[in-house]
Amino acid sequence: MEKKLVIIPTYNEIENISKIIQAVLALEGDYQILVIDDGSPDGTAGVVKSLQAVYPERLHLVERSGKLGLGTAYVTGFKWALERDYDYVFEMDADFSHNPKDLPRLLAACTQDGADLSIGSRYCDGINVVNWPLGRIMMSYCASMYVRVALGFKIYDSTAGFVCYSRKVLETIDLDAVKMKGYGFQIEMKYTARKLGFQIKEVPVIFINRTEGTSKMSSGIFGEAFWGVLGLRFRKLRPAQ
Repeated sequence: MEKKLVIIPTYNEIENISKIIQAVLALEGDYQILVIDDGSPDGTAGVVKSLQAVYPERLHLVERSGKLGLGTAYVTGFKWALERDYDYVFEMDADFSHNPKDLPRLLAACTQDGADLSIGSRYCDGINVVNWPLGRIMMSYCASMYVRVALGFKIYDSTAGFVCYSRKVLETIDLDAVKMKGYGFQIEMKYTARKLGFQIKEVPVIFINRTEGTSKMSSGIFGEAFWGVLGLRFRKLRPAQ
Protein backbone atom coordinates (compact mmCIF):
# COMPACT_ATOMS: atom_id res chain seq x y z
CA MET A 1 0.00 0.00 0.00
CA GLU A 2 1.19 3.50 -0.84
CA LYS A 3 2.35 5.72 2.01
CA LYS A 4 0.09 8.76 2.16
CA LEU A 5 0.63 11.97 4.12
CA VAL A 6 -1.86 14.82 4.58
CA ILE A 7 -0.14 18.11 5.46
CA ILE A 8 -2.28 20.55 7.45
CA PRO A 9 -0.76 23.98 8.22
CA THR A 10 -2.28 25.64 11.28
CA TYR A 11 -2.41 28.97 13.03
CA ASN A 12 -5.08 29.35 15.72
CA GLU A 13 -7.24 26.39 14.64
CA ILE A 14 -8.12 25.05 18.08
CA GLU A 15 -11.84 24.94 17.18
CA ASN A 16 -11.17 22.65 14.22
CA ILE A 17 -7.95 20.71 14.66
CA SER A 18 -9.19 17.78 16.74
CA LYS A 19 -12.21 17.20 14.49
CA ILE A 20 -10.25 17.40 11.22
CA ILE A 21 -7.58 15.00 12.50
CA GLN A 22 -10.16 12.44 13.56
CA ALA A 23 -12.07 12.79 10.28
CA VAL A 24 -8.96 12.14 8.18
CA LEU A 25 -7.70 9.27 10.29
CA ALA A 26 -11.15 7.62 10.18
CA LEU A 27 -10.81 7.16 6.41
CA GLU A 28 -9.91 3.77 4.99
CA GLY A 29 -6.43 3.59 3.49
CA ASP A 30 -4.13 4.36 6.41
CA TYR A 31 -3.69 8.08 5.79
CA GLN A 32 -1.19 9.86 8.02
CA ILE A 33 -1.19 13.53 9.03
CA LEU A 34 1.57 16.09 9.50
CA VAL A 35 0.43 19.28 11.24
CA ILE A 36 2.71 22.29 10.69
CA ASP A 37 1.86 24.75 13.46
CA ASP A 38 3.21 28.30 13.34
CA GLY A 39 3.28 29.00 17.06
CA SER A 40 -0.50 29.24 17.53
CA PRO A 41 -1.11 31.13 20.78
CA ASP A 42 -4.52 29.44 21.19
CA GLY A 43 -2.98 26.04 21.99
CA THR A 44 -3.54 24.27 18.66
CA ALA A 45 -0.23 22.39 18.97
CA GLY A 46 -1.14 21.21 22.45
CA VAL A 47 -4.30 19.56 21.12
CA VAL A 48 -2.25 17.80 18.43
CA LYS A 49 0.20 16.53 21.05
CA SER A 50 -2.61 15.09 23.15
CA LEU A 51 -3.98 13.26 20.09
CA GLN A 52 -0.54 11.86 19.27
CA ALA A 53 -0.98 9.59 22.28
CA VAL A 54 -4.06 8.16 20.56
CA TYR A 55 -2.50 7.96 17.06
CA PRO A 56 1.24 7.56 17.76
CA GLU A 57 2.16 6.14 14.34
CA ARG A 58 -0.17 8.24 12.20
CA LEU A 59 -0.15 11.79 13.60
CA HIS A 60 2.95 13.97 13.38
CA LEU A 61 3.70 17.57 14.38
CA VAL A 62 6.24 20.19 13.38
CA GLU A 63 6.19 23.36 15.49
CA ARG A 64 7.57 26.61 14.11
CA SER A 65 8.04 29.91 15.92
CA GLY A 66 5.74 32.56 14.48
CA LYS A 67 3.73 33.00 11.29
CA LEU A 68 6.20 32.16 8.50
CA GLY A 69 3.74 31.83 5.64
CA LEU A 70 1.62 29.13 4.05
CA GLY A 71 4.14 28.37 1.33
CA THR A 72 7.06 27.85 3.69
CA ALA A 73 4.88 25.59 5.85
CA TYR A 74 4.13 23.35 2.89
CA VAL A 75 7.75 23.31 1.72
CA THR A 76 8.76 22.24 5.22
CA GLY A 77 6.15 19.49 5.06
CA PHE A 78 7.18 18.37 1.58
CA LYS A 79 10.80 17.97 2.64
CA TRP A 80 9.70 16.10 5.77
CA ALA A 81 7.63 13.73 3.62
CA LEU A 82 10.41 13.11 1.08
CA GLU A 83 12.86 12.25 3.85
CA ARG A 84 10.40 9.60 5.10
CA ASP A 85 9.56 8.05 1.72
CA TYR A 86 5.88 8.94 1.38
CA ASP A 87 4.43 8.13 -2.05
CA TYR A 88 1.61 10.70 -2.10
CA VAL A 89 1.45 13.99 -0.24
CA PHE A 90 -1.69 16.10 0.18
CA GLU A 91 -2.32 19.73 1.00
CA MET A 92 -5.46 20.38 3.01
CA ASP A 93 -6.89 23.14 5.21
CA ALA A 94 -7.79 22.53 8.85
CA ASP A 95 -11.19 24.25 8.74
CA PHE A 96 -13.31 21.67 6.81
CA SER A 97 -13.51 23.89 3.73
CA HIS A 98 -11.96 20.79 2.14
CA ASN A 99 -13.97 17.64 2.78
CA PRO A 100 -11.72 14.82 4.04
CA LYS A 101 -13.94 12.35 2.19
CA ASP A 102 -12.61 13.81 -1.08
CA LEU A 103 -9.03 12.69 -0.29
CA PRO A 104 -9.54 9.23 -1.86
CA ARG A 105 -10.89 10.90 -5.04
CA LEU A 106 -7.74 13.03 -5.34
CA LEU A 107 -5.62 9.93 -4.75
CA ALA A 108 -7.51 7.94 -7.39
CA ALA A 109 -6.86 10.68 -9.96
CA CYS A 110 -3.16 9.89 -9.52
CA THR A 111 -3.15 6.15 -8.87
CA GLN A 112 -5.88 5.20 -11.37
CA ASP A 113 -6.20 8.04 -13.89
CA GLY A 114 -2.51 8.70 -14.52
CA ALA A 115 -2.15 12.19 -13.05
CA ASP A 116 1.07 13.23 -11.32
CA LEU A 117 -0.73 15.98 -9.44
CA SER A 118 -4.46 16.28 -8.76
CA ILE A 119 -6.40 19.36 -7.68
CA GLY A 120 -9.61 19.53 -5.68
CA SER A 121 -11.12 22.12 -8.00
CA ARG A 122 -13.86 24.61 -7.14
CA TYR A 123 -14.23 25.85 -10.71
CA CYS A 124 -13.72 23.03 -13.22
CA ASP A 125 -17.44 22.16 -13.11
CA GLY A 126 -19.14 25.50 -12.58
CA ILE A 127 -18.60 27.43 -9.33
CA ASN A 128 -18.87 25.05 -6.38
CA VAL A 129 -18.42 27.33 -3.36
CA VAL A 130 -20.78 27.43 -0.38
CA ASN A 131 -21.20 30.30 2.13
CA TRP A 132 -18.59 32.64 0.66
CA PRO A 133 -19.57 36.30 0.13
CA LEU A 134 -20.07 37.09 -3.57
CA GLY A 135 -17.10 39.46 -3.56
CA ARG A 136 -14.80 36.72 -2.24
CA ILE A 137 -16.03 34.26 -4.86
CA MET A 138 -15.46 36.76 -7.66
CA MET A 139 -11.97 37.62 -6.36
CA SER A 140 -10.97 33.95 -6.24
CA TYR A 141 -12.56 33.02 -9.57
CA CYS A 142 -11.06 36.03 -11.34
CA ALA A 143 -7.63 35.25 -9.85
CA SER A 144 -7.68 31.83 -11.51
CA MET A 145 -8.93 33.39 -14.75
CA TYR A 146 -6.07 35.91 -14.59
CA VAL A 147 -3.57 33.06 -14.22
CA ARG A 148 -5.03 31.27 -17.26
CA VAL A 149 -4.68 34.40 -19.36
CA ALA A 150 -1.33 35.65 -18.03
CA LEU A 151 0.44 32.28 -18.13
CA GLY A 152 -1.56 30.38 -20.73
CA PHE A 153 -2.11 27.84 -17.94
CA LYS A 154 -5.20 25.76 -18.69
CA ILE A 155 -6.20 25.02 -15.11
CA TYR A 156 -9.53 26.32 -13.77
CA ASP A 157 -8.54 26.51 -10.09
CA SER A 158 -4.85 27.35 -9.90
CA THR A 159 -5.19 28.90 -6.43
CA ALA A 160 -6.74 25.75 -4.91
CA GLY A 161 -5.22 24.56 -1.65
CA PHE A 162 -6.60 21.01 -1.83
CA VAL A 163 -3.97 19.05 -3.77
CA CYS A 164 -2.41 15.60 -4.09
CA TYR A 165 1.22 15.38 -5.24
CA SER A 166 2.95 12.22 -6.31
CA ARG A 167 6.40 11.82 -4.85
CA LYS A 168 8.12 12.30 -8.20
CA VAL A 169 6.65 15.80 -8.57
CA LEU A 170 8.01 16.95 -5.21
CA GLU A 171 11.37 15.29 -5.89
CA THR A 172 11.67 17.06 -9.25
CA ILE A 173 10.64 20.59 -8.25
CA ASP A 174 13.45 22.60 -6.70
CA LEU A 175 11.66 23.37 -3.43
CA ASP A 176 14.41 25.76 -2.33
CA ALA A 177 13.68 27.90 -5.40
CA VAL A 178 9.97 28.37 -4.60
CA LYS A 179 9.56 32.09 -4.01
CA MET A 180 5.96 32.86 -3.07
CA LYS A 181 4.83 32.39 0.52
CA GLY A 182 1.10 33.14 0.45
CA TYR A 183 -1.59 31.81 -1.88
CA GLY A 184 0.65 32.63 -4.84
CA PHE A 185 2.56 29.56 -3.69
CA GLN A 186 -0.33 27.42 -4.90
CA ILE A 187 -0.08 28.91 -8.38
CA GLU A 188 3.71 28.64 -8.46
CA MET A 189 3.74 24.95 -7.52
CA LYS A 190 1.11 23.94 -10.07
CA TYR A 191 2.62 26.01 -12.87
CA THR A 192 6.11 24.69 -12.14
CA ALA A 193 4.84 21.11 -12.20
CA ARG A 194 3.19 21.66 -15.60
CA LYS A 195 6.28 23.36 -17.05
CA LEU A 196 8.35 20.38 -15.93
CA GLY A 197 6.08 18.08 -17.91
CA PHE A 198 3.86 16.58 -15.22
CA GLN A 199 0.22 15.66 -15.83
CA ILE A 200 -2.37 17.57 -13.80
CA LYS A 201 -6.00 16.56 -13.31
CA GLU A 202 -8.73 18.66 -11.72
CA VAL A 203 -11.26 16.80 -9.59
CA PRO A 204 -14.49 18.74 -8.92
CA VAL A 205 -15.15 19.33 -5.22
CA ILE A 206 -17.52 21.49 -3.20
CA PHE A 207 -15.69 24.11 -1.14
CA ILE A 208 -17.53 25.08 2.06
CA ASN A 209 -16.47 28.23 3.90
CA ARG A 210 -15.30 27.69 7.46
CA THR A 211 -17.91 27.77 10.20
CA GLU A 212 -15.42 28.00 13.09
CA GLY A 213 -12.20 29.97 13.53
CA THR A 214 -10.94 32.94 11.53
CA SER A 215 -9.81 33.17 7.91
CA LYS A 216 -6.12 33.99 7.35
CA MET A 217 -6.71 35.68 3.97
CA SER A 218 -5.39 39.23 3.46
CA SER A 219 -5.00 41.75 0.64
CA GLY A 220 -1.21 41.32 0.82
CA ILE A 221 -1.59 37.66 -0.08
CA PHE A 222 -3.45 38.59 -3.26
CA GLY A 223 -0.92 41.29 -4.09
CA GLU A 224 1.94 38.81 -3.90
CA ALA A 225 0.04 36.41 -6.15
CA PHE A 226 -0.76 39.11 -8.74
CA TRP A 227 2.82 40.33 -9.18
CA GLY A 228 4.33 36.91 -8.65
CA VAL A 229 2.37 35.45 -11.56
CA LEU A 230 3.88 38.02 -13.91
CA GLY A 231 7.33 37.02 -12.69
CA LEU A 232 6.62 33.32 -13.26
CA ARG A 233 6.11 33.91 -16.96
CA PHE A 234 9.73 34.97 -17.34
CA ARG A 235 11.41 32.58 -14.92
CA LYS A 236 13.54 29.74 -16.20
CA LEU A 237 12.37 26.68 -14.34
CA ARG A 238 14.88 23.93 -13.68
CA PRO A 239 14.35 20.60 -11.92
CA ALA A 240 16.06 19.96 -8.59
CA GLN A 241 19.59 18.64 -8.86
